[in-house]
Amino acid sequence: MAANPVQVLSKYTGIFGDTFRCYLGGLKEVTVTTNPAVIQHVLKTNAENYKKSEIQVKRMGHFLGKGLLTTHGEEWRTQRRLIQKGFDRKQLEALSSIMQDSLAESLRDFDRQVRVGPVDIYPRLMKMTFAMVARSLFGARLRDKDIDLISHTISTVQEFIVRQTLQPYLNPWFAVSGELRRHEEMRTRADGVLLEYIGRRRHEAPGHDLLQTLMDARYSDGEGMSDALVLSESMQLLVAGHETSSNALSWLLYLLSSRPDCLERVREEFNSVLAGAPLSFADVPRFTFTTQVILEALRLYPPFWMIDRMAVADDRVGDLAIPLGSTVIVFVYGAHHAPRYWPNPEVFDPERFTKANEKLHTPFTHLPFGAGPRGCIGGHYAMLQILMILSELIGKYDLQLTPGQTIEARPMVILRPKHGIRMTFTKTIAPDLYALSSAPSGRERSAP
Repeated sequence: MAANPVQVLSKYTGIFGDTFRCYLGGLKEVTVTTNPAVIQHVLKTNAENYKKSEIQVKRMGHFLGKGLLTTHGEEWRTQRRLIQKGFDRKQLEALSSIMQDSLAESLRDFDRQVRVGPVDIYPRLMKMTFAMVARSLFGARLRDKDIDLISHTISTVQEFIVRQTLQPYLNPWFAVSGELRRHEEMRTRADGVLLEYIGRRRHEAPGHDLLQTLMDARYSDGEGMSDALVLSESMQLLVAGHETSSNALSWLLYLLSSRPDCLERVREEFNSVLAGAPLSFADVPRFTFTTQVILEALRLYPPFWMIDRMAVADDRVGDLAIPLGSTVIVFVYGAHHAPRYWPNPEVFDPERFTKANEKLHTPFTHLPFGAGPRGCIGGHYAMLQILMILSELIGKYDLQLTPGQTIEARPMVILRPKHGIRMTFTKTIAPDLYALSSAPSGRERSAP
């Protein structure tokens, strides 16, 4: 299970059906489901009866503090209402220029790297998206070295949390061996950098970033968030925000490299909609085919491959009894690949998401940003970020997948490429002439 839980749960789904019980990490019994009726009940219809599991609250809360990802009930609802203002249409339009400035800086570094030869796109895109989210949160004055420190800390701590979750029998060893303390010290250093920055911002002119939204937020008694709470919410937005987009973009470029026909249509749509202008949030609804491509990539490689919830009271969905305290695993990857809902599920086919075909989809079988009241608060931001970066990369470069490599998904907190994805980027000859004659052919994609 620890090596590749997606493969194991997919195998079990094929043997036992869309809902079954198994042991996670060999210790804890859980109910795993890809049944859309059960998923809807747990995530939406009776969401009040389900909280994030102890795995998330305890493990993630230990390193990230109390925030949207690790709280429940009225405390969570209050924070959600306050933070949601940072992702409304007006704020996303204001953030567009910050995001474009960050992207321009990242692309200069990216261009230097791809001139040398093939690159692993995953770490490059993660660095690009992290910088963009960090600038969106903290503005342009956050130093590059601080961004690098925080990015490294988050990535390292996430891997450790996954080990704690999938191999809970090792937790006593982590404590006595110093592994737990080492990761705590990393978190403390990153926290110190951001707390110092938050303190300075309290005494500076207001900005137009998400940090300003957090600092300006007021509760019903007129009080604002403490620096510690602003830090926790900021770190959790960083964690949830950057790797979702970088993963989506990595798999998206991988899939497009084998479909030059789709790539050409996406380029043509960018050219038609933007006509050379920078992309902003107001443009997002105009990218019809590109959105289909993104949604299909998110179906094949959902960033969050599972969602776990714990019942706070006895419950029942049809014939399925869910006792108090039991954990339900919504197996998102399995739902996205279920032949019952997705014909030829391993094939990359953006036509699944035309407006006509979307009406035929079974609800709660496509969950790239979750569902229900705890669905991803930054879903619109993520789509804007993906479109911005994609428009620049395929507008500037032809791309080719490096032959001879094994492309495999690794289920961590996020479904990331296990061995990376190496590609060659060459400058396009002209805006209307794109050479992809050497791109791999075929429609099949690699399984995790």
